[in-house]
Amino acid sequence: MNRALLFSRTTDYRHESIGHAVASLTQILGDLGVPTDHTENPAVFTPDGLSRYTLMVWVSTSGNVLDGPQREAFAQWLADGASWAGVHSASFTEPGWPEFESICGAVFTDHPDIQTATVHVTDGAHPSTADLPEQWEHEDEWYNFRSRPLPDRTVLLTVDEGTYDGGSMGQDHPVAWYGPYGRGRTWYTSLGHSAHTYDHPVMRAHLSGAMRSLLH
Repeated sequence: MNRALLFSRTTDYRHESIGHAVASLTQILGDLGVPTDHTENPAVFTPDGLSRYTLMVWVSTSGNVLDGPQREAFAQWLADGASWAGVHSASFTEPGWPEFESICGAVFTDHPDIQTATVHVTDGAHPSTADLPEQWEHEDEWYNFRSRPLPDRTVLLTVDEGTYDGGSMGQDHPVAWYGPYGRGRTWYTSLGHSAHTYDHPVMRAHLSGAMRSLLH
């Protein structure tokens, strides 16, 4: 039986939208029949603690949030066949742990001021994009990443750098993707800075589809 853990610990910048994001994801997962727990306590990151969950969502986490044994337990849990999703500043988490890039797919470097830009769907077959328009205007923090997502990741959404200032990744600037980690599944979106974003039908369809794709 599926059970999800929403994890939102921060040791660096903390987004004011976290509370609303957690509530929205709890509702989305509830609509899918999935019970959820929410914590900011990393003590759950043990083999026994994680064994209760099939899915974990890092909701705008930031900074170093796990210690060495907790990192090891998390990576093993995921590699053994669980599912992980990262939302927004999840890519700005665990900078002291090189393995996290293999989980998240890419790591945050910086972002310009919040702006409206044009988002394009690059893979409309995935559940997290199947119900989205081919392109739309969206206001957010447009994250730049240290590199493009790892080769085993499939990019789902890109942002058009010609429609805002401060992009540094070129014409096909990725903002959402998915891929494997061992026998596990991962999904990441950089969208989600502001609380009101989680009330938008497009964002809710994006997140709902992602959750469906990660359930067992």
